[in-house]
Amino acid sequence: MVKEFAFKGYWALVLGGSSGLGLASAYRLASHGMHLCIVHRNAGVEMEVVNAAFEALRATGVQVLTFNINAAQAERRTLVLEELRKKMGPEGRVRCLLHSVAKGTLKGMTDAPALQTDDLMITLDHMAVSLYDWTRAIWEQGLFAADARVLSFTSEGSSRAWKHYAAVSAAKAALEAISRSIALEFAPYGIRANCIQAGVTDTRSLRMIPGHEQLLEHSIARSPFGRLTTADDVADVVYLLCKDEAAWVNGAVIPVDGGAHIQ
Repeated sequence: MVKEFAFKGYWALVLGGSSGLGLASAYRLASHGMHLCIVHRNAGVEMEVVNAAFEALRATGVQVLTFNINAAQAERRTLVLEELRKKMGPEGRVRCLLHSVAKGTLKGMTDAPALQTDDLMITLDHMAVSLYDWTRAIWEQGLFAADARVLSFTSEGSSRAWKHYAAVSAAKAALEAISRSIALEFAPYGIRANCIQAGVTDTRSLRMIPGHEQLLEHSIARSPFGRLTTADDVADVVYLLCKDEAAWVNGAVIPVDGGAHIQ
């Protein structure tokens, strides 16, 4: 495998990189020589599996920093960036900020307990506003590469209504709006921002959605290829968007679903 990111001092800062799309993308970038700083939130009982995954990342030959913290807390963000600066040294820079945070509520509006304003605000903070917080903090500290990529994961739920998905739907819509604004206002500083609209993927986060079985069946039925999107499908596109040749892709919402969105 060609390691085109090796020996360039490139790092990927992955928010939510211990499972699912974030972990698959981290592995793909590491396989091509990009160092990793992974921010995740996992309980102690999960750490044996999580640590094994991180060791697999290190086995690719890259440096891997990990932080088990709340990515939405400002003081934690400051700590991560201080440690990352030390680890990168004077030549290292953040080539990719990848936002894969999946902390939100799946309460319905008419159920008991019903969705509350606090539920909406917490979901928005973690799954949307934190993209801007991290982008601005990295930029303020001068840690971005001269050609940097800010990538985040959205879904069709940003523009469609699904039961129990209201808070996450609002967050995904806000995430796309924030990404577009980053693409516009940070472009003079060499930063490109895009959202990847991943197709339905059988992840732990998806299985938390009530009625996810029907969503899986429907997604397979409407796919031109007759299958679900996999985490590796999405990781491939993260890798492609980090390549030099993708520098002119900016401000886009890119469907990565094998064409399921067209029908």
